[in-house]
Amino acid sequence: MSIVRPYGDTTGDGMVQLSFTLPIPHDKRAEGAALQLAGKMGMDPAMLVHAKAMGDGYTFFVVYGKVSHLVDTDAVQVVERDFPLLSPKEVNAAIKRVLRRPLNVVGACIGTDAHTVGIDAILNLKGIAGEKGLEYYSELSVTNMGAQVSVPDLVETARERRADAVLVSQVVTQRDAHLQNTRAMSAAFREAMPAGKRPLLIVGGPRFDELMTSELGVDRIFGRGTTPREVASYLVHAVLGSRN
Repeated sequence: MSIVRPYGDTTGDGMVQLSFTLPIPHDKRAEGAALQLAGKMGMDPAMLVHAKAMGDGYTFFVVYGKVSHLVDTDAVQVVERDFPLLSPKEVNAAIKRVLRRPLNVVGACIGTDAHTVGIDAILNLKGIAGEKGLEYYSELSVTNMGAQVSVPDLVETARERRADAVLVSQVVTQRDAHLQNTRAMSAAFREAMPAGKRPLLIVGGPRFDELMTSELGVDRIFGRGTTPREVASYLVHAVLGSRN
């Protein structure tokens, strides 16, 4: 079945839960405003299940209600993994066989982003979710520049290390900072290096749309839940595939 509707209490009842914040103090009028907003968004009936003041002049709400909208799963667009998922041993063997040198990776959080949890999970030896990070791979040479790295510094380090791939993590998304930083990075690499000499540009973070690679000027976007093994397998696919 390609047409589905949300599930809340019983199959196909169309019930959804929505959370949001309004810039008004918490009182009865605020609760009425939350229900009015839910109604305008198509929730009918809408029930307020939680409301809490969030500092001076702000209120957080959770609303539960029914929607009539349907989802056509055949019309959903996603980026499917188009490369095999390799083991660390297979990754190392492929790099050694084709490159005959370590594959150079530079990673960073750029702009004012100081959230290194994502980039560290992919790069650091300890990794995440039971998987070792890219530092564990004997045929990967990893440089982790850490947080709040400027784009010029990233470009210069990539040039110095002769990077095959640049990995950038962006968690801060206020005012679309992650998109602006990514566009600035891709533009800087295009200006600094000719097409045949540029490293792969890979970005990741919880708020990226994986369909925006062309728009942002990067080679790959990884969303939430990405593991080091997925990134390592992609590097083999993208870097070594062009050399076979």
